[in-house]
Amino acid sequence: MVGFMPKANPATRLRKLLEQDKCHVMPCCFDALSAKLIAQEGYELTFMSGFAASASRIGAPDLGLMSYSEVLDQARNITGAIDIPLIGDGDTGYGNAMNVRRTVDGFARAGCASVMIEDQLSPKRCGHTPGKAVVGREEAFDRIRAAADQREELREEGLDILILARTDARHEHGLAEAIERAAKFAELGADILFVEAPKSEAEMREVCQSLPLPKMANIVEGGETPDLPNAALHDIGYSIAAYPLSLMAAAMQAMVATLKTMGDDRREGIMDFMELRKRIGFEDYYEKSEQYASSSRTDPAG
Repeated sequence: MVGFMPKANPATRLRKLLEQDKCHVMPCCFDALSAKLIAQEGYELTFMSGFAASASRIGAPDLGLMSYSEVLDQARNITGAIDIPLIGDGDTGYGNAMNVRRTVDGFARAGCASVMIEDQLSPKRCGHTPGKAVVGREEAFDRIRAAADQREELREEGLDILILARTDARHEHGLAEAIERAAKFAELGADILFVEAPKSEAEMREVCQSLPLPKMANIVEGGETPDLPNAALHDIGYSIAAYPLSLMAAAMQAMVATLKTMGDDRREGIMDFMELRKRIGFEDYYEKSEQYASSSRTDPAG
């Protein structure tokens, strides 16, 4: 087709975003609908929060209960609903280094722009909850080495994905160990670094000043990391500010509030039905279906 320009793949689009001199606000999704709303509101990227996805899909806490196949299925549903880059939560890689390679491969083929691989013991835990522990250095390094190796193999096939390398070592071993691990992750081929749960603005600055590559901050309302304004996060040196629970917390609060009043014949604060239909995609579907006689909204007898 003359003048046709193919859309850049998700990994390329994410790289271009990370080249910008800004800290991207990244609301995190938990399913296709929440991801679609994020894109509709003009955000340029999103992350599939393991915490929120586990709560949404199986109604259980993020304690390693969701399987690799369940997580991958959730990621496919999300990438199929949006046209902005998605970072997938690959947890610990679901096993040894070879499992990590399979995880990276699966997320790339599912359309993710990036996959996060972390150094927690399996089963992992939410980064802002008690009981976290990390694997030894060599095992942690093997995970990122395997992830980078699989990324290079994918490139030979014309596919691509970024590796977001996460360490939770701050909790158990201190900030210096976390920074050292993240620095090694960069040497091994990571594309984005994530030191989880620094406890002060000073620690956040030390992380960003000590490490290369784009860095991600994880902002959990009521969590251990200071909830700073975006301008401050940019000044500190972060390229991404992830908000993993904001949408789920807001949705749960709204649902509980409605449920509490529904028995009294009151349903306050709900979205207008026409807007709800539009955001889900009914009107777009109807518009496109008009070109097909068998799919249009005409009288079947006509």
